[in-house]
This record gives sequence, C-alpha cells and structure tokens, in this order.
Amino acid sequence: MDLIAKGAEANLYRDGGRLVKNRVQKKYRIPELDERLRKLRTRHEAKLLEKARDAGINAPKVLKVDEAGSLLEMEYIDGRRMKEVFEEADLDEVRRIGSEIGGIIARMHESNLIHNDLTTSNILLKGNQIYFIDFGLGYSSTRLEDKAMDLVVFKKSLLASHTRCFDAVWQGILEGYMPDAHIRKQMDEIEKRVRYA
Repeated sequence: MDLIAKGAEANLYRDGGRLVKNRVQKKYRIPELDERLRKLRTRHEAKLLEKARDAGINAPKVLKVDEAGSLLEMEYIDGRRMKEVFEEADLDEVRRIGSEIGGIIARMHESNLIHNDLTTSNILLKGNQIYFIDFGLGYSSTRLEDKAMDLVVFKKSLLASHTRCFDAVWQGILEGYMPDAHIRKQMDEIEKRVRYA
C-alpha cells in the first residue's frame, strides 16, 4: 500500500483500485475515548457514503469497514480534483460544471445529508462524472439551517480558492441547486451573523 495523503484525522493509502482510510490515534486523547471516537467515525462515514450512493450521488463504494482497526476501505476514484479543473477551464465551462455540482448538492440535501466539508478538493471529475468524496465530517439533518450552512461554508471556500472564476461557479451552483426562498433567506441570515460576529 502506498501512502498518498496525511490528514488531521486520517492517513490515506492506495492499494490498486482501493483507497484505505486509516484514522490515526491521537496521543492527546484518553486512549479509551480515542478508540471509541475512531470506531464511531469510521462506522459513521461508511453509512454516509452508502446513503449518498443510495440517493444517486457518485461517491466511493464502501468495500470493507474495520471498526476495531479504524479502517475504511473504499473504491479509489482516479479523478481530477475540481480545484484544478476550475483553475484551467474557461468561465462558461466553470458555470456549467457548477450547475451540475449545485444539482448534486440539492439531491444530497433532499436526502437530508449534510456533507459539512464542501470544498473543490472534495469533489472529483472522472471522465464526465462528478464524485463527492470525504464524508468524514458529514451528518444527517432535516434542519434548514444545516443545509443553508453547508452552502455558506462552500461559498466561503470558493471565494478563498477561486477568485478568478468565483462569480461563474457560484452562479452555476445556485442555478443547479435552485434554492427556494427559505434557503436563500437562511443563507442571508447566516452570512449577516458571521459578518457582525
């Protein structure tokens, strides 16, 4: 297995067509608590990936869950990070892809699935297919506030990472998502709270 990435919570290894996510032990936590948290987060992420796939969202297929070892084995998606795609594409293409992403996020939210880490590093393009990855911080929720916050955080991430094409991609996402007045109002309220905090 080849180590391909180290994150705050886990190390990622590639083994052929498999990706192995190994949640690493945190020395600063009480060992029993650390073990429990890693088991729960491993199980939880596997369930969210399956829920996303059940909703028709392209996400890695879960191959094996080893709670005792805090290992999650899944399909390796050999795609390009949307971060690079947006930097290279022209604005019309960025807006078109943004619209597709917005539609996928809408489907996610209709299924009461909150990704909670929407960034262009967690969205891949493989051929013509868009994949959402890394549901490690995700959760299920019916709350309008949580869905609106998912979009607000994504907007802030896009603004920080994609100044050249932000307007095109965000316009595309809103067109694809087609947020109703309630979501838009909630997003505005969240942004005002952040601005004046």
